[in-house]
Amino acid sequence: KELDKDATEATEGFLRPTDIDEVKVEQQEDGLDGAPYSIKASLCCNYKPGLLSDLRRILEALHLSIVKAEIATLEGRMKNIFVMANCKELNFENTEVCQSFVSSVHQAIRSVLDKFSATEEFLLGAKLSNKRRRVSLFDSSLSSSSDYLW
Repeated sequence: KELDKDATEATEGFLRPTDIDEVKVEQQEDGLDGAPYSIKASLCCNYKPGLLSDLRRILEALHLSIVKAEIATLEGRMKNIFVMANCKELNFENTEVCQSFVSSVHQAIRSVLDKFSATEEFLLGAKLSNKRRRVSLFDSSLSSSSDYLW
């Protein structure tokens, strides 16, 4: 606990992955780089090859371009913060449209994370199921029965 506290104090102000998987998506008050609307998303999880390329594909499907990205890794964990601008013309004056769009982005990022988590669980289960089963040389059902004596 003391080492964790010291590490937290030493890295204060720096991007640092946490032990908890999380996805946060929020609307930015002011657009970035001339874009009228931007979204900030953060994702913290175990590092998985292919995760970032899947995230990029999903974000492009939502007509978002990444304007700024911060990525930090620590002991197999990663934390990503993306600021994205919308490339598609939507009515962002309407609060309901904005909330719906933010929710869609959150669901899309969460689905990518869930996909990789499910794959990880499947692979872990497959590794465990490939272990040898212990088999007794003596069949306990036969040894307890008195009918099967020599």
